[in-house]
Amino acid sequence: MNKKLDIILANPRGFCAGVERAIEIVEKALKRYGPPVFVRHEIVHNKHVVKNLRNKGAIFVGELDEIPDGGVAIFSAHGVAQSVEEEANRRSLPVIDATCPLVSKVHEEGQNHAAKNRQVILIGHDGHPEVEGTRGRIPGGVLLVNAPKDVEKLEVKDPDSLSYITQTTLSVDETRETINALRTRFPNIIGPDVKDICYATQNRQQAVRKLSKEVDLLLVVGAKNSSNSNRLREIGEEMGVPSYLIDDASMLDVAWLKEVSSVGITAGASAPEELVNGVISRLSELADTSVCNLEGVTENIVFKLPQELREAQELREDKAMAGTL
Repeated sequence: MNKKLDIILANPRGFCAGVERAIEIVEKALKRYGPPVFVRHEIVHNKHVVKNLRNKGAIFVGELDEIPDGGVAIFSAHGVAQSVEEEANRRSLPVIDATCPLVSKVHEEGQNHAAKNRQVILIGHDGHPEVEGTRGRIPGGVLLVNAPKDVEKLEVKDPDSLSYITQTTLSVDETRETINALRTRFPNIIGPDVKDICYATQNRQQAVRKLSKEVDLLLVVGAKNSSNSNRLREIGEEMGVPSYLIDDASMLDVAWLKEVSSVGITAGASAPEELVNGVISRLSELADTSVCNLEGVTENIVFKLPQELREAQELREDKAMAGTL
């Protein structure tokens, strides 16, 4: 093996606190209620995570009408529209909400604006589950824009009574451009800078910008339908580095490594570390590799579980403690 390859890993990468919480919710629900539990849509955007949970007894459905009466329903990390929650209540389905707290925060911001009679503009990608959930949470609906060019086409009720909110997994730079376009056209519009883009998304984008300066090739481990993973690949390309989004090591194309001496690897917020390790192992089969971690932000945020699962966990801990007395 003559080819030498330096592998540099981005930090942070992979699972964020919202994803870890969502996966833990499904696992703890399976322990508390027993299989099956029913998850509306993918709990997070990663087929490996979904397969693993399916093997443990989770059943993934498109809509609530696929859940039998009495079945435990779990809402994905992306959030759901108010109508979905109301349908679950009408059917008296036991519901556990795995919506990321940062997504819920955006819902609340939009609702507060609507309550003050401000028309709400949502910056996001049409059709993304988070966007569908958010637009279904704002009374009166929202106007959706994806880029600065969309701002020019907006037809609003009152240019002096506008607000905006953002999807949490967007490109920081692109979102800032859209916000600037909104503020230029509507000087009195109210909304945050880019703070609604979640901390994990921002940290991973910053890490990829740093990594792209050091490597000849960028590999992003993540799903094709993962918004934050796609943004990471796009940033690599913007930095002038050939960049590819891959589900796992099986998608690695040997041709990409031609005339490449260094490879950067990162992972979207829904991609488990085992998939990164798989890519490293595959590269090690193709070249004499060295692996190092790029310094980056340390994330230590942990989100609480829903109350019903916390109560069950506390009860088990109390029983376990009583058994030792």
